[in-house]
Amino acid sequence: MTSVNALAQAFHHYASRWPDEPDTSRFSDWLATKERPFHRETLEGHFTGSAWLVSADGERVLLMHHRKLQRWLQPGGHADGDADLAHVALREAEEETGLRDLAVLPDIFDIDAHRIPQRGHEPEHWHFDVRYVVVTRGSEVFEANEESLALEWRSIKATAGDVTADESLRRMARKWLATQKG
Repeated sequence: MTSVNALAQAFHHYASRWPDEPDTSRFSDWLATKERPFHRETLEGHFTGSAWLVSADGERVLLMHHRKLQRWLQPGGHADGDADLAHVALREAEEETGLRDLAVLPDIFDIDAHRIPQRGHEPEHWHFDVRYVVVTRGSEVFEANEESLALEWRSIKATAGDVTADESLRRMARKWLATQKG
């Protein structure tokens, strides 16, 4: 099975797991109708992968203060042609945090379609962000790269209720807490 077919099946599975989320069909449609949906050169929009990077104890999430967007976000980035978005999420987590002993969980954890503002010669465009849980297995000592102003471990419980946090971060925190009950 190709990565594209696997992703199509993963979107279907995600839609059945989280039926109240409105963007699921939009992601499936984008995958089915765009010629190069994993390439940033697809200027109207493209898939990205990001990591809900949790501590080994499941209590904290590692967030980055994004240099260009000036917001606290989860690590993530462009697929650069890679249709295996779980791999993209893991790669971006490693590159943006310096952490190495990480494990990515195979199921899609969250999706979010959002506009990226025009910068320089790059027009405003859509990011179809597919998020995966990535868990630390070793050292949790991070090292920021040039893409962030800072990195910070934050309580997931506190993030869920933080009205100043990005709505998608609060949604992921609530999802994480809901999946950890029981």
